[in-house]
Order: sequence, then C-alpha cells, then structure tokens
Amino acid sequence: MLSRNQVRHINSLKLKKQREKHLQFIAEGSKLVLDLLESDYRICEIFATGDWIESHASGFPSGNLILTTVTDDELSRVTALTTPGQVLAIVSIPEAKINPGSLAGTLTLVLDDIRDPGNLGTIIRIADWFGINAVICSETTVDLYNPKVVQATMGSIARVPVYYTNLADFLSGLPSSLNIYGSFLEGGNIYDMALESHGIIIIGNESKGISDDVAKFVTNRVHIPSFSTGKGSAPHAESLNASVAAAVLCSEFKRRTIQIL
Repeated sequence: MLSRNQVRHINSLKLKKQREKHLQFIAEGSKLVLDLLESDYRICEIFATGDWIESHASGFPSGNLILTTVTDDELSRVTALTTPGQVLAIVSIPEAKINPGSLAGTLTLVLDDIRDPGNLGTIIRIADWFGINAVICSETTVDLYNPKVVQATMGSIARVPVYYTNLADFLSGLPSSLNIYGSFLEGGNIYDMALESHGIIIIGNESKGISDDVAKFVTNRVHIPSFSTGKGSAPHAESLNASVAAAVLCSEFKRRTIQIL
C-alpha cells in the first residue's frame, strides 16, 4: 500500500529539482525495471502489483531491495504514463564522470543542446543498438532522468553510459588526431566520405543545429543527402529529426566498420 508521503515523494521526482535534491528518479514498466535490476543502477524501492511480483520475484537480486505491493489504482496516482504499468521503481542517480581515455578506439555520440525528451531517449536506444559506448551531452540537453526520457530509452538507459559536461571544454581536451564528425546541412555527403571506425559524432539542436562554440572543434562536416525529388516549390523535407539523423549516421559508420573487417 502506498502512503501519502510515498505518493508525494514519487510525484515530486517528476521534477528535475527534486531529482537533483534526492538523487533519485522513477522508472516504470516491466522491461525497464527488469533491465535496471540487471544493471549497475541501485534500485531503492519497487512498487508493483501482486501479479507482477509473483511472476518476477524469483529473478530479484539478493540484498536490501524494498518491495511494496500496490494496486492498479495506487499506481495510477503516481504514474507519469498515460496508462500505468504494473511496476514502478525508485532508482538512485549515480555519480557520472567522463574518462576521456576510455573513449580511445571507440565511436562516441555527442549531443549539443538536444531539448526533446523523446529524441534523447531514442538516441540512447540507438546508441545501445549500434554498440556506441558512451553518449556525452551538453549541459543544456534535456535531463537524462526526465520520466519521458527514461521511458523513451526502452531500457537502454541501463546499458549506455550518459554524461553531461561543457562540450567546448571536453572537446578541447581531446587528442588532435581524433576525428570529430558533425552533422551540417552544408557538410560532405556521408555516403561518399571516408569514415573512421572510431571518433566523435556530434548531433546538434533540433532547430538550430550545432552551436558555434562546438562547431569550431568539428574536423569533418557531414551531411545526410535527401533522395526525394519533391513536388512543387519544396524539393524535399527541410531536415531530419535529430534521433533519425543519429540512427542514419551510426548505421553508416558501423556499416563501414563491417566492410573494413
């Protein structure tokens, strides 16, 4: 059963300032919670229906996990979803520090001022799919632990490290030999360019693109060409969604890696 204080606390975690105060976030849905249980994240408490607990209790890790049985009606009072699932977890926010040395020989996604929660969550899911080892976000990118972001990752938040930092400071500290690719409308055709199997891929803001402070570090400007002939005065769509662009770029980089192997 949920107490009033528990309802108040869970609902407060939908706000960034409260997540930062308590260093906790909420995760909802069976797959997401089960993925987090198998990750390095620490689950503080799980609230679930009796049926869900009965179906999954055997897979719970040993330790001091607090498990509370609740009803569907109680979950509806705290859910951030349109339709509540059978389980909600309160999860500790870990301390996250970037080790630039760990990025050597890997492909890393850098996000400059991504504001849409769905875009960020989907990009993390894309990073998980394509084996990207880390996602590094500007300080103005939407909060990773926003419930809409967490949900959009579909569990990939449990597997992809995400860091926030001043991008200019971060990029200025990287080796000069490291290729930094940035997505620009005036960049070179991604399908014609030579691509390395490691480096940095920068995705810019949904409407403004990559900021000037970050763009100056880009060594290779790339562009995803449109193949649409269009109709009338508009030859093709103006641009791609940030997460779609990230998927296309990651796919092409990984495809080249397979060819090299």
